[in-house]
Amino acid sequence: MSSKPRVLLTNDDGPPDPKESPYVLGLYRHLTEKLGWDVKVVLPSTQKSWIGKAYHIKEVTKGSYFYPKEDGQGDISTRSRPLRERELAEWILLDGTPATCTNVALHNLFHGQIDLVISGPNLGRNTSSAFALSSGTIGAALSGSLSGVRSIAISYGTVVHPTPSTYFDPAHHLGTQIIQHLWAEWGKDEGGSRDGEIDLYSVNIPLIEEILSEEGLKVCWTKMWRNSYGRLFKNISHCHTRAPKDVKAAGPDAISDSPTVKVSGPEPEEVGDLLFKWSPEMRGLITPSLDSLPVGSDGWAIHKGWVSVTPLRACFGEPFAHEHVEVEERVWKMKL
Repeated sequence: MSSKPRVLLTNDDGPPDPKESPYVLGLYRHLTEKLGWDVKVVLPSTQKSWIGKAYHIKEVTKGSYFYPKEDGQGDISTRSRPLRERELAEWILLDGTPATCTNVALHNLFHGQIDLVISGPNLGRNTSSAFALSSGTIGAALSGSLSGVRSIAISYGTVVHPTPSTYFDPAHHLGTQIIQHLWAEWGKDEGGSRDGEIDLYSVNIPLIEEILSEEGLKVCWTKMWRNSYGRLFKNISHCHTRAPKDVKAAGPDAISDSPTVKVSGPEPEEVGDLLFKWSPEMRGLITPSLDSLPVGSDGWAIHKGWVSVTPLRACFGEPFAHEHVEVEERVWKMKL
């Protein structure tokens, strides 16, 4: 493997935005300017948090070209064109899911040109199975590994609200160091789908004051905390006379005044008892007690203020109840 991979950078937060997607431009600049890596960027045109590894199969995915400047603002065009003054690069925005962005990039836009998929940095943690199985960030990385490409999902855990901007650059620096190390020392897994390698990694960096210290944050190999969530939606039919026109779109760690997304709904006279709004109960997942966290898990690490690096397989985990049982003994029949 080359020491400088050709990289696809994607995310689930969309193009640069101070509130919705504050990290992707900074990581891009660190990867290209500090490491000198060749980075192609394909992002969802809008935020797509909590969508997992979904694909839209009936809609036509439309794209546009985006030309970011240093402040994250930039021109959008339906046609590719030369860069203008102060524009950093040509990115691509797709009206699709994060997993769609990865697949289209790998197989349509840059076929055979990508060695490593980096998804993120996510606005908020993606520790534990409850978050990971819903995460568009991890979904995009899974899409990459299922296409046979090394993939890393990176997430920045929000601890301080609002997060001081002074934390951003140290997080990008640490993130690029971890990504560079993983690329150079990619792990082995006999059950891996790609030549016995680890399928993908999930990296979680807590944005805490210690990230500014000379010692920095500890980095820990972890396993995923297997947990669950409860109610994610609230019935609001009893307190609304008309359908809600907007809902909070951001993930669990997003800032409280995160922008809303317009949604369609029935007219007032059509509203009955079945009216539900996204309103997850997350306190037990975001602020669990330390004694409830398995030692060595990603949730345990971020609770201690450490960076978690979790190797993953791009498949549903299977209990190994029949691992050492002969095939003939696994066969069973139902009596009619």
